Amino acid sequence: MTGLPLGADVRACVPLSGYTTLRLGGPAATFVAAATAAEVVDAVRAADADSAPLLVLGGGSNLVVGDLGFDGTVVRVANRGSKIDCVAPGRVQLTVEAGEDWDTVVAGTVEAGLGGLECLSGIPGLVGATPVQNVGAYGVEVAQVLVSVDLLDRATGEVRTLDVSELGLGYRTSVLKNTDRAVVLRARFELVDDGLSTPVRYTELARALGVRQDERVPVAAAREAVLALRRGKGMVLDPADHDTWSAGSFFTNPIVLDAALDEVLARIVARVGPDVAVPRYPASPGASKLSAAWLIERAGFGKGHAGPGGRVALSDKHTLALTNRGDATTADLLALALEVRDGVRATFGVDLHPEPVLVNCTL
Repeated sequence: MTGLPLGADVRACVPLSGYTTLRLGGPAATFVAAATAAEVVDAVRAADADSAPLLVLGGGSNLVVGDLGFDGTVVRVANRGSKIDCVAPGRVQLTVEAGEDWDTVVAGTVEAGLGGLECLSGIPGLVGATPVQNVGAYGVEVAQVLVSVDLLDRATGEVRTLDVSELGLGYRTSVLKNTDRAVVLRARFELVDDGLSTPVRYTELARALGVRQDERVPVAAAREAVLALRRGKGMVLDPADHDTWSAGSFFTNPIVLDAALDEVLARIVARVGPDVAVPRYPASPGASKLSAAWLIERAGFGKGHAGPGGRVALSDKHTLALTNRGDATTADLLALALEVRDGVRATFGVDLHPEPVLVNCTL
């Protein structure tokens, strides 16, 4: 590929299994590690100028790469750096380069007594992916604190700043998700500096903290409680724990239109019984959000349910995580995902959709 940034780390035939939290994926034909935003821009522009297939890689925590790998250029976003600016009494703006590790950034804000990101502790991946996914957990989404992003518009080759209102942020999505139109270079977040968390709205977290919902707690206490909850579900990366060899929650919680909800609830009653309490939350107008994990378990797929040859399995701690038990292939993982998806559809008439990005493979 011509026009690669000077000084960038460029290699050939690099296994992508070493760059995904699933530890799966075949080789990249060309692999570029871009250590600055300028190198990211130059590498992407060079690939676009050559009309070369391009995959922009962050932390690999939300990526399922096919066993044949990627026959093109992979640009790994590795630009680092951050700064804090006071924007109003009691409020600061945190600007972070896209290649920074997300949880390291969250830990830094907690140490500095800044509130806003603490409930997003323990989430793997890099900062640049958080606005694309509208990452969320324990009652908080990135959309609540995001101010703007700088990105490379691949159609024009220009670096632009987009306000949060222009990103179309929704439940685990944005206008940038499942497209290759832009590459996030950095993001800005507005946080509070009084040492207290955002109001604790998630029931499980409030219970763990021993507080009422909507109370605020010290940011360090919120972070530790979130990390403990995530560890209990195998959602904090640990090389020694195969339950964390995953892409996190593999399926998003399904949104069911009110017009179809009665039929779904009738199927649940027929399967589980009339006295069951179905986890159900308001979504967009005229729709409800159901729990994917709850449906998966009631469809007969319990924790630890094994896929082909036992090489993949649902996590022993959380049915939403599909895990590599050590010697799996991507084909094994997708076979398990299909079994679960089709089983939930057949049992309850609900379609589950994958949350990770699938590269050179389909479900």
